[in-house]
Amino acid sequence: MKHVNDGHLDELEPLLEALRAIEGLKEKKRGVFYRKSRAFLHFHDDPTGFYADCRLDTEFQRFRVSTKAEQRELLKRIDAAL
Repeated sequence: MKHVNDGHLDELEPLLEALRAIEGLKEKKRGVFYRKSRAFLHFHDDPTGFYADCRLDTEFQRFRVSTKAEQRELLKRIDAAL
């Protein structure tokens, strides 16, 4: 599964905007977020859709984020973890 390119990140812009609004997250590069000095979230592109790898605990977990409902679910999980 490859990292998402800038063109596909355009499709995820509403999710990126929501992530940018979360206190404690810093976007080091478009679509790559850090919490403190640790990588926290980045995106992948796959024929089955878009995915976010997010470190809610100690390890990255993969979440499908192709639909608005999937994106809302990820944001709820992030909110609960932080």
